[in-house]
Amino acid sequence: MQQSENAKSPAPLLADSPIARELADLTTRRKALAAVEITFAGDTRVVTVSNQKGGVGKTTTTVNLASALASVGARVLVIDLDPQGNASTALGVPHTADIPSIYDVLIDEFPLADIVQVSPESPRLLCAPSTIHLAGAEIELVSQVAREHRLRTALDDYITGLDERLDFVLIDCPPSLGLLTINAFTAAKELLIPIQCEYYALEGLSQLLGSVRMIQKHLNPHLHLSTILLTMYDGRTRLAQQVADEVRTHFPQEVLGTVIPRSVRVSEAPSFGQTVIAYDGQSAGAVAYREAAVEIARRGLQHTDNEGTD
Repeated sequence: MQQSENAKSPAPLLADSPIARELADLTTRRKALAAVEITFAGDTRVVTVSNQKGGVGKTTTTVNLASALASVGARVLVIDLDPQGNASTALGVPHTADIPSIYDVLIDEFPLADIVQVSPESPRLLCAPSTIHLAGAEIELVSQVAREHRLRTALDDYITGLDERLDFVLIDCPPSLGLLTINAFTAAKELLIPIQCEYYALEGLSQLLGSVRMIQKHLNPHLHLSTILLTMYDGRTRLAQQVADEVRTHFPQEVLGTVIPRSVRVSEAPSFGQTVIAYDGQSAGAVAYREAAVEIARRGLQHTDNEGTD
């Protein structure tokens, strides 16, 4: 009888284990997200997602935020400005060399409407794909008239001609500060920077912000850093917490409360041509991206309300 009681004793300990607490927290967050209702209004928000440092989750952030925003009712266009075309792949959009792409818009002045495709994930999720031709666009743009403004002109014409309004445009940039990224900065009003919660996280950020100031001065005075998203967060390490604290100290207004954890599901999803929202929408990574999307949407609504009261 004594042995039987001992055999049962670990059960309460398991119920209060870190894994159990984590699962309970995740369940609570899922329920909170299920109750979220957002009404989108106002002008289309054009957001460039950029960080010249590679491997920080820039493309992953772009496509998962786009899908998460679409899941709460927003109409979202992703513009894939990275020649690698990873955003197009993750959204399940064909982008072989013979398909009209953002290259044709920038170099041959195709209307953006002619290249936009609907992602199979959602009728509210659109993509202007990249193809391998975009790899040569940096050089070809040098000789073009109004080379820094070509994306903005095409995007303005596209938005003006739509029957059904867009709520968000997210622009995925290459990890460099060339003419493609300058076109993205010139076309957008908001800059979103994903920052990896690892050593040297802030390396290169001052150069990026210096470039933003140059764009503000000479090409686009409306561009501003609106959002910083902490990615690849590992709560088990002291370093991740230190990096998060440092970034919040430097940018208290811009950093989202939501952090994106390291997640196997987030890493797996692109290989299936999906975002993590479609691949496993109840996973910890998907829940975090959905929370970040809600936070971004609500920040925009607060900004609109503040403008109305001025």
